Amino acid sequence: MFDKNIYKQKMNKTFEAFAKDLSSLRTGRANASMLDVIKVDVYGQKIPINQLGTITVPDPRTLNIQVWDQNNVILIDSSIRKSEMGLNPLTDGRLIRIPIPNLNEERRNELKKIVKNMTEKSKVSVRNIRREANDVLRAMLKEKKITEDENNKLEKEIQNITDQEIKKIDEKESQKEKEIMTV
Repeated sequence: MFDKNIYKQKMNKTFEAFAKDLSSLRTGRANASMLDVIKVDVYGQKIPINQLGTITVPDPRTLNIQVWDQNNVILIDSSIRKSEMGLNPLTDGRLIRIPIPNLNEERRNELKKIVKNMTEKSKVSVRNIRREANDVLRAMLKEKKITEDENNKLEKEIQNITDQEIKKIDEKESQKEKEIMTV
């Protein structure tokens, strides 16, 4: 039997991944999740910073990382500097302070393009899940497991779920763009 909830869950996971990716984009305000995209080469593997220390946000323009192992301080510092985020950490023993610079107009526009690109990829992903569901329905119709009416009803339901997910993605995109453009 056809279970539309499977496809709804897949689409929802796509939205959650999109939201997580968006939260890692730097918007001029300090946010602990903005460091999630940076991996540090430690112990022979790439490890996220939040698994090497405690990340705190003491004020809107600063991030602090309290590194657990003194040996990792230099590695974390260099990984942050090498990232494309334009951050310059300041090291004080096991504490790494990261001042978050204001975004200039050029960088804001770059970030908007990145957001648009991420949005489009997420929408394509949701549409691919819709196509996958419709292919399953067509196969079931061909094998006479469902009637033409059931097929049409289920295709409409899948389309409604798709529309809802794309609407959520669009709302998240406009929310992020407002955040980016806020000076």
